[in-house]
Formats: sequence, C-alpha cells, structure tokens
Amino acid sequence: MATGGTIAGVEFLGIAKPVRIGDNNIRIRHIFLLESYPMNADQLIMDIASRSRLAARTLAASDGGTRAAAIDAMASAIRQAEAAILTANALDLDAGAAAGLSGAMLDRLKLDSARVEAMAAALEQIAAQDDPIGATISSYTRDDGLVIEQRRVGIGVIGIIFESRPNVTADAAGLCLKSGNACILRGGKEALHSNLAIAAAVRTGVVAAGLPEDCVTMIETTDREMVGAMARAEGGIDVIIPRGGEGLIRAVAAAATIPVIKHYNGICHVYIHAAADADMAREIILNAKAQRPGVCNAAETLLVDAARAELLPELATALGEAGVTLRCCEKTLAVLSAAGISGDTIQPATAEDWATEYLNLTLSVKLVDDLAAAVEHIATYASGHTEAIVTADADAANAFVTAVDSASVMVNASTRFADGGEYGLGAEIGISTDKLHARGPVGALGLTTYKWVVTGTGHVRG
Repeated sequence: MATGGTIAGVEFLGIAKPVRIGDNNIRIRHIFLLESYPMNADQLIMDIASRSRLAARTLAASDGGTRAAAIDAMASAIRQAEAAILTANALDLDAGAAAGLSGAMLDRLKLDSARVEAMAAALEQIAAQDDPIGATISSYTRDDGLVIEQRRVGIGVIGIIFESRPNVTADAAGLCLKSGNACILRGGKEALHSNLAIAAAVRTGVVAAGLPEDCVTMIETTDREMVGAMARAEGGIDVIIPRGGEGLIRAVAAAATIPVIKHYNGICHVYIHAAADADMAREIILNAKAQRPGVCNAAETLLVDAARAELLPELATALGEAGVTLRCCEKTLAVLSAAGISGDTIQPATAEDWATEYLNLTLSVKLVDDLAAAVEHIATYASGHTEAIVTADADAANAFVTAVDSASVMVNASTRFADGGEYGLGAEIGISTDKLHARGPVGALGLTTYKWVVTGTGHVRG
C-alpha cells in the first residue's frame, strides 16, 4: 500500500500491514505512528489508551498557561496547514459525491477557507477562556477547623467517535486539552483525509508547546469493530462521546461498558403563542428552519396557537419562498386551503412526521389549542434538544420555560442559537440530550469532574 503524501511535514497515509481483527483484515492507521499491531481490537485500544493515560497525567499536572499555549499553537498550525487541509478535504468531497452522500452530509463534510479559519478562531476562543482545572466549586470550614473543598479536575482519557464533520477533530482536541484530558479520536471514513490533515496540524501544536503528542491520538480503520472496542475500554477510556447519526450513537450506547455522553437527534420545535408578534414569528421560524436545515438545532416542527391561525397563510408563503415543504395537520391544511394556498409543497402530515428529524427543507406544522397543548406535543415528540416560544407575554414565556424539559429553551429567539460557539463556549464537543453528566452544548467545563480535598491540622475522627 503506497503512501499518500505529507501534511505539515508528516506522512499521513503510509504503508500499514493488514491486521487480523475478528474475521476481517483491516488497516490500522495510528496517526504519526503507522504501526501494525498483532492483537485484537480491544487489546489495541487498551494499548493506545495506556499511552493516552500517561499523557493525561502530564496534562493534570500542567498549568493553565501551558495548556492555553498549546491550544493557540494548534490554531496557528491549522492556519499554516490550510492549503493541505483543503486539498485533503477535496478528496473526501469527491469520494462522498461519488458514494451518493446527501447534500446535508456533504455540507457537514465541506471545508473552505472560512471554515478553516473558524476552526482556528474557535481554538483561540477556547484558549482564552478561564482555566477550569483546579477551580474551587465549593468550600466550607467546619466548626473544628477542617476545610472541605470541591475542586474541578479533568476526567482523564476521553474517547470521541464522530462522523462527517472534520472540524470536530480540532474542537475535540482543543476542548480536551483545555479541560485537562487526553483524547482518542475515531473519525468516519467519509472524512478520512480531512481528519488526518487537521490532526497532523493539531499534534504539531501540542508538541510545539512541550506537551506529549499522545494528548491527542487519531485512529482510523476500515472496520467498525474499533468503535465497539473503544466503548468497552474499561480502565483505559473514562468516557465515550459518539457524535454523528442516531444509528452510530445507539450502537455505541448499546455496546458501552463505560459512561456515554449522548446526543440522539434534534427534533426541535418553535411554538408561536397567542401573544406572538407576527413579524418576529416569521423571521424566527425562517431562520430556525431554512438558515441551515441540515444541522441538529434546526427546527423540525412549527406549532401555531389556534388563536393565531390567521398567521398560517403568511408563514406558509414565506416558508415556501425559502424552498420549505410543509407537512401539515388537518386543521392547518383547512386554514391554508381556505386561503387558497396549496400545491406540491403543502402536504398532509403522517404520525411519523412529528417524530422525524428531517435535516432538510421539510417542516411539520401543527395547529394547537393553547400553550398547554403545545407543551404536551413537545413532551411527546421532542428529543430534548431545543424548543422555542415566540410571545410578548412574559408569564406565558416563563410557563413554557418551566414546563418544557429540554437542554435549551429559547424565548423569542431561533433554535439555531443552541450552539457552543453562540453560548460563549468557543466550541463544543457536541450537544447532549442526556441529563447526566453534561446537558446541552458540551464545552470544556462539561468535560471536567471534581474531587474532594479535605485539609486539616492533624484532625482525627472520634
């Protein structure tokens, strides 16, 4: 197998002998090492994790300035490697188009100069944040003088399995370093060249700052057995984060014997309340649905209060002009029909539509009796990601925020703001729809835990 070239002066695809894992011959491309391992997938992951754990110990002992300098160096290296990264990404895009990837998937995969710069800028934002490690969460002194503290620490070794979006390579590395964690990354085959190019730049920055290169490890195989091996790596990997389609996430969760931070899907709702401003409602739903429909924080269902049914024709027209196809309940169809609005883009909704994450220019629309009915619909069909209410009634807004059990709840704002960068996190490792350990956009703080530190002056327990 011939080498594929160099990125940032480092060979990124080289000779690798087939390795027997289970019943399949696969190639192991352990970035920068390009080693063959005469062992099974579980042993291989534990071997990689042992090196990552040594690196994590160095990170745990490092100061915030050193870690911030490493992240800044990563950003600089990504900028310097822009041409190589875009060349690698073009290979992935060509292969993806030939393989029939959807437009939404290709959009997630695509890099350009602006997106490469955004990766670097996100790393610099992470570097500039306050250091979460060592911060005192709580502290109190007992009557006998014993001091009890909770101090924030890194988790250790974090495994991240992701698909499509190559920027996750940089985001994950930056967030893990900031939070004092080593990371083991496993990207999807559709972004192979892009991931390797970005990882090469990232590791260049890590080493330039004097930290171990094993702080960030990228593995790549053509066999999905490695995914299960990462999920089973008790004692090697402390937490696994799958980022991709629902199928991947459920497969990882089913196989895992270690904690998993999950994000199944983004079935997000916009509810137009009886007291909504018409212009605001139109602009918010257009942005939430059509601004970038292939992402998890795009709206998938529009709920309109029966008291504002007169808004439906205007909304349907505006959405239609934006190329959106509407899947409508019977009441909505009746209102639109009476207004003379019909056509191929106005379709009846099925029961499945309310539970569908379209990730394209399709939107379910339902007329609901009131706020309580909207909340009930959301409780039944939402994925726990993001919901929004449009209203001028503060009491209604508060009632909605209290009743809706999702990671993010918006008041008079688009669901598209449910994003780590928009929340001031610099970047995110994903958006968790779990309630534990992290919820919503997961930044550096979400990748930490705590330890108890007890300080006495010779105290003994009686």
